[in-house]
Amino acid sequence: MTHWTPTDIPDQTGRTALITGANSGIGLETARELAARGARVILAGRDQNKLDEAVEAVHAAAPRAEATTLVVDLSDLASVRRAAQRIAATETIDLLFNNAGVMNLPTRLTTRDGFEMTMGTNHLGHFALDALLWPAVRRSTAARVVTVSAIAARWPLGKLDDLMSDNSYSGMAAYAKSKRANIVYTLELARRTARTPIEAIVVHPGSAMTSLQRHGTGALTRLLTPLAARVLMGSPAGATWPSLYAATSPDITSGEFIGPAGRDQTSGTPRPAKLPKGAADSELGARLWADSERLAGVTFQP
Repeated sequence: MTHWTPTDIPDQTGRTALITGANSGIGLETARELAARGARVILAGRDQNKLDEAVEAVHAAAPRAEATTLVVDLSDLASVRRAAQRIAATETIDLLFNNAGVMNLPTRLTTRDGFEMTMGTNHLGHFALDALLWPAVRRSTAARVVTVSAIAARWPLGKLDDLMSDNSYSGMAAYAKSKRANIVYTLELARRTARTPIEAIVVHPGSAMTSLQRHGTGALTRLLTPLAARVLMGSPAGATWPSLYAATSPDITSGEFIGPAGRDQTSGTPRPAKLPKGAADSELGARLWADSERLAGVTFQP
C-alpha cells in the first residue's frame, strides 16, 4: 500500500455523508475533509448550538459546501428514532459514519433506556440508528458504513460477556467492550450485506487527543494527559485518516479493519489492522446482532 493521505480522496460531489459525533474531534475533521471534496455532509450530535458551530467550521474549510445538522442523542432510543425518521423517508446516505462515543466514565451510569452508558451509546445507539436509517442507506448505489472502534478493543477486558457491566464495572473495561462490539457488529453487517452494493468497514483511529479524554479522573491522569497528548497522541486530523480512507478508497474491501501504520499504530498512513482474537467469529456476530435487536427494540434486516 502506498502512503495514503487525504489528498488522495477522490471527488465526492453528489454523495451525502452522515457523521455522528460531528461537532468536534474526528467527526468534525471527517466532515471538513469530505465537504472540501464536494460531499454534502449531515453533522449529527446532541447539541444544536455545538452543531451550528461545527457547520461554521465546515464552511470555513469549504465555503460552498452543503452542510446540515441532525440532533440525536445515541443514549436515548426515542431520540434515535426521531432523528432517523427525519432522514430515512427521503434522504439517500452514501457514507454513514458511526463515529460518536463516550469513554472511561468513572462510575457506572445508565442511558434513558436503562443500559450501561458506554455500551448503550457506543454500540447500541449506533446499531439502532443504522437499523432505522437503513432505507436511506439502501437508496445509494455505492454506500459505505464506517464504524470507528479503538485499539482498546484488543484488550482482554474487552470480551463481550457481561455486556452491560451488571456484575462489575470499570470505565476502561466498559469502553473496551463497546469498541469490540463495534468491530463484531460491523463484521456481521459486512456478512449480511455481502450480496449487495453496500460495504461495511471498521476502523481504529490510533491515538488522538479529542473530547473523549475529558472523562479521565485522578491527579495522575490530569498530570500525564497533556504529556501524552504531546508525545504519544496524534492530532484529530491525523486520526481521521483511517475513516476517510475506509470511506473513499477504491482499494477497500467490505469487512476490513483499518488502522494507522505508524509506531504502536498510534498514527500514520492507513493500512489493514489485526483484529482482536475471536472478533470475526460469525456465531459471536449473530449472537450480538440478535441481542442488539432485542435490547434496542428494532428489527435490522440489511
